[in-house]
Amino acid sequence: MKKLTMVFFAVLIATALASTTFAYGWGGGWGRGHGRGACDGGPGYDRDIQAIQELGLTAEQTAKIRDLREENLKDIKPLRDKMFSKRGELKLLWLQKTPDREKITAVQKEIGSLRDQMQDKRTSHRLAMFNVLTPEQRTKVQALAAEKGFGRGGGVFGPCDGSGPRSGPGGGPRGNR
Repeated sequence: MKKLTMVFFAVLIATALASTTFAYGWGGGWGRGHGRGACDGGPGYDRDIQAIQELGLTAEQTAKIRDLREENLKDIKPLRDKMFSKRGELKLLWLQKTPDREKITAVQKEIGSLRDQMQDKRTSHRLAMFNVLTPEQRTKVQALAAEKGFGRGGGVFGPCDGSGPRSGPGGGPRGNR
């Protein structure tokens, strides 16, 4: 009888603990949500496919743009990783009992420098993609960009470089990446 009671309570406790994990539901929370985002073939990737259809890109142009995107992602990954590391370092500096102003300022400058490097790469990447297009397609891209927005998260060729309010490793408070 004692053994049966122990097993019953063990199952009851395990069920209670397991049920709280389902309270979160699927994905959700802050961050990019399901998948890895538009840049990696996750949700939002169809925006690029839609742009390909609207622009009437040839197979060769599509392949070239995809190659440029892959190259850009490879170029930017070390910068993104370093920025993530520096942001963590900055957070730790702020959490110290007596934050060191000089150290905090130095790390903030490093983050700014990384951000500038990413911006330069983003500009080069967009110009390279723009140069793949015909003059008619360029005109159409400019019209689409004016209509949909050419900034963070919007436009025909979205940033895909980690910029934006929901970017960076972690994907939010629950780390749903």
